Amino acid sequence: MLTYLGRLIDLDQHRRILMVGCGPAPTPIRVLAERGFKVTGLDVEESFVAAAQLLVGDLATIVAAPAEAIPADDGSFDIVWCESVLEHVDAPHRALAELFRVTAPGGVTIISTTNRLAFSPTGDNGEFAVRFFNWLPGVVRESYVFEHLHRRPDLAHFTPRPAVHWFTFARLCALGRDAGFAHFFGLVDLISADDPSVRGSRFRQLALRLIRSSPWLRALALTQTGGTIIMRRRGA
Repeated sequence: MLTYLGRLIDLDQHRRILMVGCGPAPTPIRVLAERGFKVTGLDVEESFVAAAQLLVGDLATIVAAPAEAIPADDGSFDIVWCESVLEHVDAPHRALAELFRVTAPGGVTIISTTNRLAFSPTGDNGEFAVRFFNWLPGVVRESYVFEHLHRRPDLAHFTPRPAVHWFTFARLCALGRDAGFAHFFGLVDLISADDPSVRGSRFRQLALRLIRSSPWLRALALTQTGGTIIMRRRGA
C-alpha cells in the first residue's frame, strides 16, 4: 500500500500516520515506526490498546478511543489508515467527519471495509457465517444482526460489534464528499503497468489498459475491489 500511496503523496516529507482500529497485535505499526514514520495507533477496545502498546513499546503511541471521537488536533496526520473499522462503528458519517478533521491538508485517508457487491463462489463474506450475507436485502441482514446479538453470537464469530454497515465504492465516495474530501481513488487507479503483479502478465496489462480507458470497465472493476478507497483532502 505504501507504494500506491507514494503515487499520491511525498512519503519523504509526510511521515505522520494514524492507524485507526490497530487491534491487539499491530505489526504494521512496528514496521512503519522502524522505517522512520511517526505512527499513532487507535482502538476502541482498551484491552487491545494495552496489548498493542506492549508490542510496539516506545516506537509508537497507542490510544483508546472510537473512530467517531479521535483525540487529536485538526490536521495532525498526513496519512490516516482505517482498516476493517467503518463497518463496525456506530455512526459512519461521524467517523468520516473525524477522519477528515485529523487528516492534514493535502493528506490522504485510506479505508478498507466491507464491500456490498463483492462476489465469492462460496458465499464467504468474511463477517457473518451466513452465505452471501452481503447480497441479502437490508432488512434480512438486520434480522441476522439481531439474531447474532440476542441469540446466536456464533453467527458473527462472537464479536460484540458485528459488521452492520455494508458499502459500495460509490457509497464511500458519497460519505467522503459529505465529510469534505475532494478526490477518490480505488486500487485500480493506483496500480502501475510496471508493478511486478502486472508486468509479468499480458492479460493483466491489457485489463489495466481497458479499465483505464473506460468508465464502464472501471466501474465493473470497482464492484469487486471497491472495499478499499483512498480519499485525498485538498491542499492548503
